[in-house]
Amino acid sequence: MVQAHDRTSLSLAASSKMLDGRGCDGPSAAAESRAQHRPLGTDPLSDVLGTVKLTGALFFLVEASFPWGLEVPHAAAFSSIILPRAQHIVSYHIILKGSGWAGIPHATSTWFEAGDILVLPHGDPYSMLSEPDRAPEFDVQATMDFFRDMAAGKLPFVSREGGGGDPRCEFVCGFLGCDMRPFNPLLSTLPRLLRIKRSHDRREGLLSPLIDLTLAEARRPRVGGGSIRLRLSELVFVELMRQYLESLPAHETGWLSGLRDPAIGKVLIMLHEQPAYPWTLNELASRAGMSRAAFAGRFTHLVGHAPMQYLTLWRMQIAARFLGDSSMKVAAVGREIGYESEAAFSRAFKKTVGVSPAAWRGNAAGTG
Repeated sequence: MVQAHDRTSLSLAASSKMLDGRGCDGPSAAAESRAQHRPLGTDPLSDVLGTVKLTGALFFLVEASFPWGLEVPHAAAFSSIILPRAQHIVSYHIILKGSGWAGIPHATSTWFEAGDILVLPHGDPYSMLSEPDRAPEFDVQATMDFFRDMAAGKLPFVSREGGGGDPRCEFVCGFLGCDMRPFNPLLSTLPRLLRIKRSHDRREGLLSPLIDLTLAEARRPRVGGGSIRLRLSELVFVELMRQYLESLPAHETGWLSGLRDPAIGKVLIMLHEQPAYPWTLNELASRAGMSRAAFAGRFTHLVGHAPMQYLTLWRMQIAARFLGDSSMKVAAVGREIGYESEAAFSRAFKKTVGVSPAAWRGNAAGTG
């Protein structure tokens, strides 16, 4: 199982993989030797989730009776309430019973039913309604007040709302914090509203057992239950992404599609295993068993970035994590991702991220 709930161990594991080579200005012979003899086995999905600091923020169950409706503002409006240190908030809803309509601005409303999971990865404002175009019972202000009370522990895990009639709808609401800057390859390629069909075959995944465990924990309140539910919410999201990955149609593009592709997925594993190694396009193409042109075209088509551009972006995400979470000197951070000199690293970081490493560190400290 992907251990999304253990962020510390994930970040340490990811960090240990960053100490490989000195790269862009010329790796040392020792660094190349370590990279060549290092066993592969990195799980890029775990790597990304650990490095972008996936963190449970809020998790609760809604029991709604007809008519019902809620309106949620842009995530930036409530992130400081539910997880003040998070760069970004992702929300998802698991429909347990009934049906309804979900809407985001400038898009057609999406009908949902029991067994569906709705994921809003980009923080868009949205509504969930028993009927389309109905005025929500919980408008933006009411929702904000609800988030404040829920985050403060003033409300129970189960929230009941609506007019008291039938049909009824039940859904689990999960809100997660994570980093989006400078680069989150998982979320950046997902659609604004993602609808996933839940499998009830326990042999096909962990989602149903995780949901059952969460509900059982909520119905039997015990000390530490809130913390357990938040960790479970992280695991639920990871399993959602795994099921989405497995259900992607062949023509789909995006980072997860690249991960699933045999040749491109192999290269992504190598880049995440050895981000500081002095990779070249020719070597990556050779490892993928493709010509340089064919490899570059397929990688770019599936992942959305050219191979060397992706490597640079991922290196800068790693560097940003180090700058924000450690007291390492800037030059040392640069060496961890393959830059021989502080000047070369600083130039690359500012060109890619838009600010200097020192400014990034200062901004991270200001939000801590």
